[in-house]
Amino acid sequence: MKEDTIKKMAFVFPGQGSQSLGMLADLAEKTPIVKSCFAEASSVLGYDLWQLTQEGPEEQLNQTQYTQPALLAAGVAFWRFWCEKYPNQRPLVMAGHSLGEYTALVCANSLDFKEAIKIVSNRGRFMQEAVPQGKGAMAAILGLTDEQVQVACREASEGDIVSAANYNSKGQVVIAGETQAVERAMDRAKAMGARKTLLLPVSVPSHCALMAPASLRLAQQLRETTFNVPNIPVLHNVDLAFHQTKEAIQDALINQLVRPVRWVETIQLMETLGIERIIECGPGRVLCGLIKRIVPSIESISLNDCREETCL
Repeated sequence: MKEDTIKKMAFVFPGQGSQSLGMLADLAEKTPIVKSCFAEASSVLGYDLWQLTQEGPEEQLNQTQYTQPALLAAGVAFWRFWCEKYPNQRPLVMAGHSLGEYTALVCANSLDFKEAIKIVSNRGRFMQEAVPQGKGAMAAILGLTDEQVQVACREASEGDIVSAANYNSKGQVVIAGETQAVERAMDRAKAMGARKTLLLPVSVPSHCALMAPASLRLAQQLRETTFNVPNIPVLHNVDLAFHQTKEAIQDALINQLVRPVRWVETIQLMETLGIERIIECGPGRVLCGLIKRIVPSIESISLNDCREETCL
């Protein structure tokens, strides 16, 4: 790859929803890095994380306190594989979708991997314990503008909590909140002309005010955690900023739980920075699909799709 192209490359790391049974099995056959990475994580967690991702049970893998460390370990494994294969090729910038920001910070040497595993495991548990089962929900709204979705949420709230949680791509917004309010907002969105509304199979309503108790508990742990200046800039999607101090990084991660993921603006900002190629570093290709809809001119590649000796 030419040097000028390297300078215009970004890496992004996925969040929950990209996990699947058997993920990284192909990569594990190519390199010992994968199982080594998962073994590090398992030593912190006290259970075999690799076995869980390969054998399940799937219901357990999809529980947020297990999903989060699994996806963090997967993203770090892909990154270490990339660094071994392409030791002189580093991105200009990194970003992560929600949970993926922790992966980005680990890969940018801002946060210790084992410490991050501990944090996201607790993060998942705090999130699950913040909202009783069945009280919260998330739904995807397709075919409306961001402003229309915001109006639908306001009109449907009736004193309950419901708001935009993920601005994933143009015409695709995920909402979160109390179950009945989310259902009312879906009905309101349909009446406003939404192409589709879809209740998502999640147990936790992320990125809304219902996560305030989890955010407070997470804050205590993050304040006791060491963060270094990232050696590759990490773009935080809660405020579209590159943070250089421990306090600012902590604040971004704390606020992230109760505020929406601004993924559209994150990718648009990468475009203004001159990024020409974005590589999704994790299982699946959810982010590649979103990137193509946000800025079609940016080339997006999933490391998970690479089956040849080189991905480039």
